[in-house]
Amino acid sequence: MRKDATLVSSLFLAAALILPAVNSWTAEGHAPRKAPPDAVMEAQTPREVPQNRPEQQKGNHDNSDLFSATKAEPSSTAFKNQPDEGKTLGFDFYRDPLDAKKPMTTFQEVYQKDVAEKPKVMETQRRLLESRYDLRPRLSPDVKMSRGKPIAVGPTARLSQGTSWERLAATPPGEIRSKNLFPYPPLPHPKQVNGGQVFPQMQIDMFPRLQRFDVDFDLPDAFLPEFPPAIFLQNRPELGDVSRGEVVSISNYYRLFKHLLTPVQLDGLRMLVTPFPQEEFNPTDDRKSENPSLGVACLDCHVNGHTTAQFHLSPDIRPQERRFRLDTVSLRGLFNQQIHASKRSLRSVEDFSEFEQRTAYFNGDEIHAAKKGMNVISRVQVAHMAQMQNMFDVPPAPKLDPAGYLAPERATQAELAGQKVFFGKGRCGVCHPAPFYLDQQMHDLQLDRFTREPGDGPIKTFTLRGIKESPPYLHDGRCLTLEDTVKFFDLVLGLRLSQEEQNNLVAFLRVL
Repeated sequence: MRKDATLVSSLFLAAALILPAVNSWTAEGHAPRKAPPDAVMEAQTPREVPQNRPEQQKGNHDNSDLFSATKAEPSSTAFKNQPDEGKTLGFDFYRDPLDAKKPMTTFQEVYQKDVAEKPKVMETQRRLLESRYDLRPRLSPDVKMSRGKPIAVGPTARLSQGTSWERLAATPPGEIRSKNLFPYPPLPHPKQVNGGQVFPQMQIDMFPRLQRFDVDFDLPDAFLPEFPPAIFLQNRPELGDVSRGEVVSISNYYRLFKHLLTPVQLDGLRMLVTPFPQEEFNPTDDRKSENPSLGVACLDCHVNGHTTAQFHLSPDIRPQERRFRLDTVSLRGLFNQQIHASKRSLRSVEDFSEFEQRTAYFNGDEIHAAKKGMNVISRVQVAHMAQMQNMFDVPPAPKLDPAGYLAPERATQAELAGQKVFFGKGRCGVCHPAPFYLDQQMHDLQLDRFTREPGDGPIKTFTLRGIKESPPYLHDGRCLTLEDTVKFFDLVLGLRLSQEEQNNLVAFLRVL
C-alpha cells in the first residue's frame, strides 16, 4: 500500500515538473518575470524632478503662440504685394508628417486619427486572416525549436468551398487564377498606407518602446519563432546555444559575450544593439511611436541574430500600393551567403549593413533619412558589424553528415524518404542544394499565374538550414507552417506529390 502511494506521489511530482516545461514557451499560467532593464528606454526618458526653482516655472511668454510658424512676422512689409504674401502655404517636407493631408499638420492630429482608426484596421486584418487560415494552433508533440518551443503543424490554409487539395493540384493555373482558388495569395500589411516595421506583442511586452499607435502585429505567437531565440556562434560551436535565455541588448551584450568574442566582434555587436532613427521610430513628429524615440537597433529586428517574424514593406518598390509585405529574415548562417536582401541582391555583408541602416531603415528613401536622423557609419565600424554578423551560425543538425545529407543510421525512414523527394520529384534541391541548402541566386516563381496580383519578380533564395525555427514562411509569411509551404510549392511547381510524399518532405525539412 505504501509502495503504491509512493508511486502515485512520484507520478504527481513528475507531472508537476513536466507541465511547466511543456508550456514554458508561453506566459500563460506563470507569474511574469521582472523585465530586464532597457538602457535605450532609460536614455530617452527624462527623470521627473520637483518644479521648485524659479527658472523651471513657465510664464506667459513660454505658453504663448508666438513660436507658431503662422505667427512669424515677415522680414518685409512688401510681401503683402507678392504671391501668397511670401508664405509657403503648401506641404513642407521637413516640417509636415509623411502623407499629411494638409500643410501644418501636427503630430497630435496624426496620432488621434491613427489611434481612432486602429481598432477597425486590426479588425479588418483579423477577418482577412481568419477567412484565409485556421488560426487555432496545432502544436507538434515532439518537434521543438532549440529552446523548447513546439512548432505549429499545418496546413492552416482554408480552401474554397467544394475544393480539395487533390482537386486543386489537378487544376490548371489559369483556372485557379480566374476562379480565385489559390489558397496562398500575398499576405498584406495591416495598414499599407503607413507600412513600416511592426513588432510582435511578446517583444513589445519586454521593450514597450517598440509599440506603434497605428497598427499591431497580426499573427498568433504560436506561428512565430521563439522569443528569445537561441544563439549559435560558428567560432564556438562546442558551446551550443549561448543566449542563456536572454534577449541581447545594449544592457547585457558585454556581460554575455566578453569572454566569447574578439574585440572587433564585440564592437560590431555593440553597433548592432545601438539604436538609430528609423522611419516609424525617431525623434520627429513624422513617427508612429507615441513618444519620440532614439530609433531601433539592428538586433531589435534580428533578435539574437535571428528573427521573431517582425514585418515591414519591401523598400525596393514604388508606388506605395505596389510594395509587398516583407518578413525580417534570420542572420543565422550569413557567413555562407553571397547575396543579401530579398530584392536588392547586395554583394557583401558590409554593403548590407551600411545600406540597411541608411536606406531600408527609411523605406529605401535617403531623403527621409536626412529628415529623421541619417547616420553615416564609418567603414571601419561597418566592417566590425559584418564581422559579428558572420559569427551567427545555424542550429546544429545532428542527423546530417558533413556533406549536408542525412546519415542513414541516424535518420528515420520518413526522413530518408523525404530527402529522396527533396532532391528528386520535389525539385527542392534545384534551388536549395546541400550542404547549406541555398544556391546564391534569385528566382521568380511567376505567381501571377495563380493569383490576381502582379507577382513579386525574382526574390533571393534563403537557406533551409534550421528552417523549422523560422516560421512563418516565404518572404511575406503567407505560409504559416512547413506543411503550408510544401502545399504551396506542390501547387506552384505542379509537382503532384502524394500526401505521404508531402509528409515525408516535411519530416526531412524539420531535421535540416
